[in-house]
Amino acid sequence: MAKALIVSDSHGLKEELITIKRRHEDKIDLWIHCGDSELQTNAKELSGFVAVRGNMDFLGKDFPNEAIEMLGNKCIYITHGHLYDVKMSHLSLAFRAEETGASIACFGHSHVAEAYEREGMVFINPGSIRLPRGTFKKTYAILEVNQSNISVVFYSVEGKQIDSLSKEFKVN
Repeated sequence: MAKALIVSDSHGLKEELITIKRRHEDKIDLWIHCGDSELQTNAKELSGFVAVRGNMDFLGKDFPNEAIEMLGNKCIYITHGHLYDVKMSHLSLAFRAEETGASIACFGHSHVAEAYEREGMVFINPGSIRLPRGTFKKTYAILEVNQSNISVVFYSVEGKQIDSLSKEFKVN
């Protein structure tokens, strides 16, 4: 079993990122920030995170637009989402993630927390720990991969599990 913590759209928050890291530091194999941190690429708060560039990352011009990581036996595609118009459709994102060989796509930009599966691809948007949309809860997610399933558990920035958003998917 392998776990990734996924956060996005923190928009300048520092203490919250540190608190979240401390809360889960012994249980996470991969740390992901899906962009719009509005921090510099060498910010200590992002230490250990695979971070990508969002449309508001003017200080972090060295962040890549995308990243590809392995978690257990699953390939994860990571991007912010603005380059794929994710507020309109996830189709372009799905095509790009498929091109990379990923079976999981992590993204942000819309600030809407969600996890769903379509045609064998699992999509995860952890929401925003600063400016949530679609819910009043400031959220992040923990992805857990094992041989038979993928689970995505959402948490409030205070560390409370949000069962109504959390999902489990069967995998091949």
